[in-house]
Amino acid sequence: MTEVSQRHHLQMILINAIWGFNLVAIKVGVDRFPPVFLGFLRFLIVGLAVLPWLRVRRGEMRWLLIAAVFGGGLQFAIMYTGVALSKNMSSVAIAGQLGVPFATILSVVMLGEHIHWRRSLGIALSFAGVVVLGFNPHVMESWQGLALIVVGAFIGAIGLVAIKRVRDLNALELQAWLSWGSLPVFLMLTFWLEEGQIESLRNVDLTGAAAVLYSALLASLFAHTAYFALVHRYPMSRIAPLTVMAPLFSVAFAILFLGDVLDWRMIIGGVMTLSGVAVIVMRESKSAAGQPGPGLTR
Repeated sequence: MTEVSQRHHLQMILINAIWGFNLVAIKVGVDRFPPVFLGFLRFLIVGLAVLPWLRVRRGEMRWLLIAAVFGGGLQFAIMYTGVALSKNMSSVAIAGQLGVPFATILSVVMLGEHIHWRRSLGIALSFAGVVVLGFNPHVMESWQGLALIVVGAFIGAIGLVAIKRVRDLNALELQAWLSWGSLPVFLMLTFWLEEGQIESLRNVDLTGAAAVLYSALLASLFAHTAYFALVHRYPMSRIAPLTVMAPLFSVAFAILFLGDVLDWRMIIGGVMTLSGVAVIVMRESKSAAGQPGPGLTR
């Protein structure tokens, strides 16, 4: 089996660091824009950049649109609102990883896939870790935000299952359909639930603009495209497990830049959740559920 070169290992570390810092960018963004509107801005920028890759795929459009609505617009609208309500971004980074076990469960229910005891153990460990995480006093202060992150992870898992039904989908084509399929959802939700969108644009500072551009151009376009290039070069079993570094970077950056404080509950819960996710990803490394989908940090 092909071994990942040192250069490409370093590239994966950079990709995960970009994804990890994206949570800081999102938190900066939701402090300056209505959260659903922030999602609209991010996906609009990405959509314009990848418009040439928007192609009709006969017989697969239903799955692409389901992926866009659930894995794009609905997931990000819910999760961005969860970020806006949350005070502790480390817990958000860890709970956001529940999309992987959720996708595995949905694959069993909807696609008839079979799992063995290792993945079952990984699923149980992932959810148990988030339960432990939830007892942290800093997390309990804004439990509504954490709850929305978990709901968003489940919604996004539906999109991941739909993506598994689409064959030979490259990174830019996926970005194109996720973006343009999500924009109507974002528009409907932001006009229904939020206000002050135009004012936020008028009053945005350089930091807020940089946060939006970072999420769109670096986290979405650059990092995802670079990741899929490695997926095409190496077996998924070599690349997918390395994506577990992303939430670790998120936690580190949240401590450094957002002032997060860790206690033993967060450490134990985080280790449990990420260990469970790692087990699932390694066992599913040849399936789409083992790939990083359109999750929060990514």
